[in-house]
Amino acid sequence: MDSLTQIALGGAVAYAVAGPQVGRKAILWGVALGTLPDLDVLLPYGGEVEAFTYHRGFSHSLLMHILITPIIAWLALKLHPQTSEHKIRWVLLVFLCLSTHAILDSFTVYGTQLMWPLTEYPFGVSNLFIIDPLYTLPLLVGFIWASLPLKNKPLAFKANALGLVISSLYICWSLGAKVYIDNKVEQALSKRAIVPKAYMSTPAPLNTLLWRIVVMSEGEYHEIYASVFDQVDEVSFNTYSTHPELLDDISQEWGVQRLQWFTKGLYSVRAYGNKVVLSDLRMGVECNYVFNFVVGEFLLENEPKNVKIASFERFTQRPDFRGISDIFERISDPSVTLAPAKNDIKCSQIPSPNQ
Repeated sequence: MDSLTQIALGGAVAYAVAGPQVGRKAILWGVALGTLPDLDVLLPYGGEVEAFTYHRGFSHSLLMHILITPIIAWLALKLHPQTSEHKIRWVLLVFLCLSTHAILDSFTVYGTQLMWPLTEYPFGVSNLFIIDPLYTLPLLVGFIWASLPLKNKPLAFKANALGLVISSLYICWSLGAKVYIDNKVEQALSKRAIVPKAYMSTPAPLNTLLWRIVVMSEGEYHEIYASVFDQVDEVSFNTYSTHPELLDDISQEWGVQRLQWFTKGLYSVRAYGNKVVLSDLRMGVECNYVFNFVVGEFLLENEPKNVKIASFERFTQRPDFRGISDIFERISDPSVTLAPAKNDIKCSQIPSPNQ
């Protein structure tokens, strides 16, 4: 999730666990601990693929959180000796702030290695978009209320707890909506005789009423939009080609295999000029994918079977935020199309560095 949400969650959890006992200093610790796991982005992983696939690894592992909790709790007690009678509270505060960060991240589509080093599998339930105001706002209101120097501390505690309850109920709603959408899309796929090789559903930006689904089938993939208000026949399908055969000559390369594994098979392969690009279809929309990697280059022009390994340079196709209004219109109106225009130049070229 976004940094603001993680800060609010960390502060709210910390105050709920130890606010009445150690005061507003608990919030500061919660903010710091709610931010700590994401500092792994500052580490020099050595390459674009490594940075992409190792993020949310050891720093988001629940096992590592168990190991590091006693150390951080000991440090907190050293800095605040007047709270020494609340050792258990500090231990719970540290572990819950770290672990709720990781668990919340696992509700997004990117994936979180919750059980590292036992497994590097990136758990991703994908029931929340990375920014969702309806989840964040209740947390933020309670968090701000608890942070203010108010005399009525019981009321601040209740407001903070209420924010946590409402945001948690929203997560429950999103899980139920996901099951409902998946069932609807399964019926729509069956009507079209499409057999998925890989499947993913995730909320469209900023809401949980409209969902984006990606389905891989032989030589193509389908970008699907389904609203909780849609009938089965109103589910929107757009189909695009992919060319995984372009990877044949470089299929044994670690970077290629790592990307195929991390994306859980939800990737496209296309030629852009003399370059072969692998795109993660889970994050973004058609023509506006967040993670694209130049994995190969053609040795000879117009010879797709002669591909050499490339630099794995990563680029992002910048989104057109003017389309956000279409997303909200599509929630209630299945006639609204979210497919890119056929003549959109972004769909056929790699952005230059100054774009």
